[in-house]
Amino acid sequence: MRDGFAIFDTHTHIGSARHSGRRHHAADIVAAMDQFGVERSVAIPFPVVDDYRREHDEIGSAIRDYPGRFVGAACLDPFVPQQEFRDEVRRCREQYGFGALKFQPQYQALNPLLESSAFLFETALENKMALIVHTGAGIPFSLPSMYLLAAKAYPQLTIIMAHCGGGGIFLGEAIVAATLFPNIYLELSSLMPHQVLEVLQRVPSNRLMAGSDLPENLNIEMSKILQLAIKEEEKRNILYGTACQVFG
Repeated sequence: MRDGFAIFDTHTHIGSARHSGRRHHAADIVAAMDQFGVERSVAIPFPVVDDYRREHDEIGSAIRDYPGRFVGAACLDPFVPQQEFRDEVRRCREQYGFGALKFQPQYQALNPLLESSAFLFETALENKMALIVHTGAGIPFSLPSMYLLAAKAYPQLTIIMAHCGGGGIFLGEAIVAATLFPNIYLELSSLMPHQVLEVLQRVPSNRLMAGSDLPENLNIEMSKILQLAIKEEEKRNILYGTACQVFG
């Protein structure tokens, strides 16, 4: 709780990142959460890792060790054999109760428009998971517009556009996508406060959510929502309510 508002951080990472050398232990993330007053977080593996099963198991351990604090998200190379991909995501759900699947096109160059990529969306849907898609850096496959056809083809699938187009670069595309399809949600990390207000002009707060991405961003990302001159109900949705609706 912070300033009377419950907080759900919908974008954190636990594990080891091969591409950046970062290492986030669950205890470190929980300490940052407690310091700011975050009740729950979505824990995602980094997109480039040495062993995705090991990373998933580490998040599974965090779910066990800190009951009620984490929702797990699977993230793995989409170019492994398709059955291996499906089996691992199912294992994450069955063994640990993961609630999301993360796709990171900045490092995973899978074309979402191809029929051969349908397994990505089907796997999330089959496991009753939200699909979190990185948007921004990594074009063309990180463009919000690349997921419109999937949103239409899979209306029961919740698609969360992480970074809401990427620091404002493709903010307009993200807004249009969420305006056209009610199963598209926007995660607001990396936006400036005035850009959040721009989003709110078109997209209702019950389809917006806050995220930090990295521990050093937590204070800034959550404070920018807390300090916005918007309705209290809108703040409560963005900071907690929407995430509870999506992740339970």
